[in-house]
Amino acid sequence: MSAEATRAADSEVARLIAACARQDRPAFQRLYERTAPQLLACLIRMLRSRALAEDALQEAFVQVWARADRYDSARGSAWAWLVSIARYRAIDLRRRESRLAAEPHADVEQIAGEDEPQDALVALGRRATKALTTCLEALQPRQRQCIVLAYQGGLSHAEVAGEIGEPLGSVKSWIRRGLAALRRCLES
Repeated sequence: MSAEATRAADSEVARLIAACARQDRPAFQRLYERTAPQLLACLIRMLRSRALAEDALQEAFVQVWARADRYDSARGSAWAWLVSIARYRAIDLRRRESRLAAEPHADVEQIAGEDEPQDALVALGRRATKALTTCLEALQPRQRQCIVLAYQGGLSHAEVAGEIGEPLGSVKSWIRRGLAALRRCLES
């Protein structure tokens, strides 16, 4: 898509958002029809589950309807605003799902498949945990701290920055570099 076509598409989305701010239901319907397929594709990539992505998309559009009056074109493009809302809904949904998965009653031995020996699953889980622990210990202390707070603690990057008293940009860099180092370590 050319830069001119991109600007035109963003301008159309911005007009629809402005109409939604005035509680224009047909405009909301057009906004949904125009943007939902692309947002759903992004959410599927983020969540790796169509069902979760559809839930996140629904929550995102509920928020778009409720907060359309907060969109400010001076702060960014309409598409970026929509994607950021969808992204935050995906993060919230992932946190909820991980909390449900981490219930104390969900024991690996209880959820083993019928055709998989329970001992093999437990051993696999122990090996994966050991590998992850070893790779986490190899990270720089700030990278490790930020990753643990974000992925184990479920904090957003901004919340991690507030928790450790460091700038948001630094936290994002530490997390990005730390995740790349973890990936390299776990693949070796």
